[in-house]
Amino acid sequence: MKNRRFADRPDAGRQLAKRLAPLAGEAPIVVALPRGGVPVGREVAAALSAPLEVLVVRKLGAPHNPEYGIGAIAEGGTRVIDSEAIAVLGVNESVIDSIVERETAELNRRVAAYRGDRPPLSLEGRTAIVVDDGVATGATVTAALRAVRRQGPRRTILAVPVCAPESALRLREEADEVVCLRTPALLYGVGQWYRDFSQVSDEEVVAALRNSRRLGPSR
Repeated sequence: MKNRRFADRPDAGRQLAKRLAPLAGEAPIVVALPRGGVPVGREVAAALSAPLEVLVVRKLGAPHNPEYGIGAIAEGGTRVIDSEAIAVLGVNESVIDSIVERETAELNRRVAAYRGDRPPLSLEGRTAIVVDDGVATGATVTAALRAVRRQGPRRTILAVPVCAPESALRLREEADEVVCLRTPALLYGVGQWYRDFSQVSDEEVVAALRNSRRLGPSR
């Protein structure tokens, strides 16, 4: 069981929800990272009778290799830069600023698409469960956790189906607790731990949020 792949993101979410079941009594808020974290977070929120919210985060890709992350940004102006990566690549400040500007535009587009004029749910004094579909390097999740903690939750918990061991260790400094179902020694990509890792659309994110608001928490 330890090394088995998840069928898809909802399957991973249901398995994750079982580990998180004791938190239901804390009336948590589930904060999913779009897009891939939303189908996972939707299952967790449903199982815990918790509200579902999103926090938009964008990876900052290297100039000539966008898949290689050199940092991340999150809603609220949170910015994380991998100083070691930019030193190795020789990326200067002006290039970083242009990448941040481009990704900020996409971040704002997604916030408007997902939430519209609705303000985000308040996390102050609450237990916030930050959910994604997996963590490789951890830059985007680091940005998300810092953005969440700025909102004053009582506790911040990172919950993911799969995470690189070294990233899980680092992220314990960013969250009060890290819950992870799989920590493979070699994690070449999050997608390898899913039989179905299809892209999640903006429409699916909006539908998940709308459905969560319609149902509402049962407690």
